[in-house]
Amino acid sequence: MTKAELVNVLSEKTGFTKKDSEKAVSAVIEAITETLTKGDKLSLVGFGTFEVKERKERQGVNPSTKEKITIPACKSPVFKAGKALKDAVK
Repeated sequence: MTKAELVNVLSEKTGFTKKDSEKAVSAVIEAITETLTKGDKLSLVGFGTFEVKERKERQGVNPSTKEKITIPACKSPVFKAGKALKDAVK
């Protein structure tokens, strides 16, 4: 599903205009991004948790040259699905 399709579904389910639905979807995405940028965790009970994890420096291999490379440490956003979402997907 694309963002445009999500906006259409939200519009149909809520009765909001597509313009208002697009603003709502954008606001949610922006709020999640801002929360993770600050290093905070965002929990939506029954849906899941968004957080930032630290990834340590590690060794890798360049697939085209087979040369060993060092992959630097970084921060990565992760999502852990909640029980209700996991059960719904089964």
